[in-house]
Amino acid sequence: MRILIVEDEKRLADTIAEILARSKYLADLSYDGESGLDNALSGIYDAIILDVMLPGMDGFEILQKLRSEGVSTPVLMLTARAELSDRVAGLDCGADYYLTKPFETEELLACLRALTRRQSEIVPTDLSFGDLTLRLSGCELCCGTHSVLLGAKELEIMRILMANSKIVVPKETLLLKVWGSESDAAENNVEVYISFLRKKLAFIHSKVGISAVRRLGYHLEVNDR
Repeated sequence: MRILIVEDEKRLADTIAEILARSKYLADLSYDGESGLDNALSGIYDAIILDVMLPGMDGFEILQKLRSEGVSTPVLMLTARAELSDRVAGLDCGADYYLTKPFETEELLACLRALTRRQSEIVPTDLSFGDLTLRLSGCELCCGTHSVLLGAKELEIMRILMANSKIVVPKETLLLKVWGSESDAAENNVEVYISFLRKKLAFIHSKVGISAVRRLGYHLEVNDR
């Protein structure tokens, strides 16, 4: 899972990142409000750890903008401001949990586990489009009696395409969500995995295809021929 840490105290931010790394989380860091908002709006994160007092834009403003843009990523507010009014303000802005500094490592990790578990509970285990069913729990793409296993990146790309079947998904979105903002992967990496998926769709005799829209991205369509 990928976590965004928005914290202007660099030593603390680095410490949190190390804590998360030991628990097998991937972490990206933002040290000010504006870059934190930009990263959070990408939608690639499973949870966000958000400080309140930040240069440029405070955590309450960031949270309000995220929720107004429809970003539902779980947010754990981590701050030294422990007054009741601050906690209420954070929760009213859309925070999922409010943890005050100093904090215990075990409590921070427990909060993240609870937030990400709650998020996963509202995600369907199967996705369908046309004659396809994507079984997320088994990493399996099915069409009638035919099925094929998907690798991790294939699964995530197909999940994104099926969850957004009514729109064109930009290559940049796939790069960010599947490879992450710190990756050196380029657009041709996306093209390679789209090719893999097209071959697997043909293998299971699906009428669903992945269409490319020049300079925009990809979307699913049903070929009735």
